[in-house]
Amino acid sequence: MSHRRSRAGRLRAVTLGLTVAVVAAALPSHAATAAPSTADATVHDGGAPVVGPDGGSALGRPPVGSAPPTVTPADIRFRQDRLRRGGAREVGLLPEQVARIPADLAAYLEPTPDHPGHPAYAGAVVLAAKDGVIVQHAAVGTAVRYGAVGAPPDLPGVELPAGQQIPMREDTIFDLASVSKIFTTIVVMRQVERGRVALDAPVARYVPEFAAGGKAEVTVRMLLTHTSGLPAFAPLWSSYPTPAERLAAALATPLAAGATPGSRYVYSDLGLIALGVLAERVTGRPLAYLVRDDVTAPLGMTDTGYNPAPRLRTRIAATEYQPYAGRGMVWGEVHDENAWSLGGVAGHAGVFSTAADLAVLCQALLNGGEYRGRRILRPETVRTMLVNYNAGLETAYPESDRGLGFELNKHWYMMGLSSPVTFGHTGFTGTSLVVDPLSHSFVILLSNRVHPDRGWGSNNVARRAVARDLAEAMPVRPRSGEAWRADPRDAATVTLTAPLRRPARGGTASFAFWYDTEPRFDSARVEVSTDGGATWNPLRLLFSQGGRRWSSDGTVTGYGGRVWWQVTAELPERATHLRWSSSTDVSSQGRGVYVDRIVAADRDGLLLHGEGGDAGRLIADGWSPARS
Repeated sequence: MSHRRSRAGRLRAVTLGLTVAVVAAALPSHAATAAPSTADATVHDGGAPVVGPDGGSALGRPPVGSAPPTVTPADIRFRQDRLRRGGAREVGLLPEQVARIPADLAAYLEPTPDHPGHPAYAGAVVLAAKDGVIVQHAAVGTAVRYGAVGAPPDLPGVELPAGQQIPMREDTIFDLASVSKIFTTIVVMRQVERGRVALDAPVARYVPEFAAGGKAEVTVRMLLTHTSGLPAFAPLWSSYPTPAERLAAALATPLAAGATPGSRYVYSDLGLIALGVLAERVTGRPLAYLVRDDVTAPLGMTDTGYNPAPRLRTRIAATEYQPYAGRGMVWGEVHDENAWSLGGVAGHAGVFSTAADLAVLCQALLNGGEYRGRRILRPETVRTMLVNYNAGLETAYPESDRGLGFELNKHWYMMGLSSPVTFGHTGFTGTSLVVDPLSHSFVILLSNRVHPDRGWGSNNVARRAVARDLAEAMPVRPRSGEAWRADPRDAATVTLTAPLRRPARGGTASFAFWYDTEPRFDSARVEVSTDGGATWNPLRLLFSQGGRRWSSDGTVTGYGGRVWWQVTAELPERATHLRWSSSTDVSSQGRGVYVDRIVAADRDGLLLHGEGGDAGRLIADGWSPARS
């Protein structure tokens, strides 16, 4: 529903310089823009400014006239934070948003409109932290609830007697599924640091039999970025009788039909299985020992490893009922059938852990590979791992953004924590972690979403919910006392329309603009009408902030630098209306779109002052006032 808002009596002098300049001389838009103050360069993530290694803003340093803002691993500033429990306000977060996380997680213990039919999981644990402060750590639901599954198509869960069910706890141990790939990646990168492995060397140099099936030119880097050309999966567990034969088959698997190394993106378990073997070959030691000695032991992750001891079973979340594999309800053993058939240890799956242990790993990575004086990776190695090596494949494969081992900038589960250097991973059992080095924050979600059956659906809705809650807790401070924000709706276009006082005689519009959207799929647009709002045309925009300038044809998408931009635009003759719009797809969003300090003027005077008497003229259809 449209609504108008009055802010009478709140006229501000902050735009007076622009108005005088435009009225006096009708200068071009860039000449009418006051230089941003030093404070404007702050990246408002609710805490200290995010800066690059040289003290500059983390949005990067594009020159005048360059492309929109971006950020690279070179802009990340590593700190040496240590984890501790604390409150949201200590790190500049909005307490009410942080407090929402457990309730939003608990909502998916039952079917919901965005996850109908079944619960998203039987239980889950979440841990969120910023600047080393754990601001939320909570458990909901049950770790063990079902003993079997009924007949399809409904697949009803057969609940255990109440006395046999086990509630979820903050220290529940989870099968991480593909989050295990991060551990394999770190082990491989340790070998790169030690000079035993070269990223651009053929895998066959270290594992000669891997060359079979057209894979002689597949490199280590291609396996880490899932661009080798290997297929996603092979049913090793059911196709071969022994672990040795299964592993040999994995290494001998040919490239997918029509694939050439480096030419396509296909997320592949087989590639990580091969990397696990590679690490064992170059060190002469089992993968489980390498993960222990290179990752978990140095970081003190005492609840993390493969094949957990039977004594820990009551602390472990159950996964899936697998009668087809002769396993019954899987509980205390790895869920992934291939990893199970390989003895529970494989490069693609098999690691068990807790939210608290994973928090230490996330903090170590935010610290540049070190935690409490124990280093697992060099800072330059961490930066290398966060480069998007698949940028050239994005047109053909829009979800291919990858560093070495890590997923990058995945709004479908990272939401408003996303940026070009935000990294993370998901696991099939319902696990995920998101690490945002720009805000020095992370959120971990561990769930047993396949308990009792994978057919009950994904838990992506919950992944998005917890990431959104943490991102929403980082305030975007208005440039004035109150800004306009596009309501965060999926599959919608919302508009903020500003009728001018009279038709313009040329002139200039100016406003403050903050945007962060899902790249390509969501966008913000600024338009002008010269016929009373009957038709609209894009307005060419000049963005400036802290000495940086760039221009747009009226539409922006993706990462906006997490800063307020001062935007100016030349108005056409007879302009009658300005309009800001935000358009979203069916799911996944960034931090949102904000507009503030709207002014328009021509040689005859003011056309619009959005902070004064014209505030009530603004027509908001899906936009709301924002103070935080």
